[in-house]
Amino acid sequence: MTTTVLDRVPVDEITAQAREVRFWRTVLTVIAAVLFGLGWVTARVFAVAWLAASWSWVAVREGWRASHGPSRAARLAAQQAEIHDLRTRLGRFGEG
Repeated sequence: MTTTVLDRVPVDEITAQAREVRFWRTVLTVIAAVLFGLGWVTARVFAVAWLAASWSWVAVREGWRASHGPSRAARLAAQQAEIHDLRTRLGRFGEG
């Protein structure tokens, strides 16, 4: 049985292909693949780390705002919007 399996293996073709392999080109390809993989993993980790850091920063900022209330400028803007809305409503009474 071992002889029949080995008879089916194309040993001469494998040997011919193995002789075509260039050692230094193979070494450089392996090095390039490792560096490419390292760059890809670094980019993925950096993207996740950046998202986590920016999300954390925004969460802290919103917590700060919630504990201190709206800023003076935000309060004034809200009051001005409310005054504008009330004037618009009052203007409707004058038209009729």
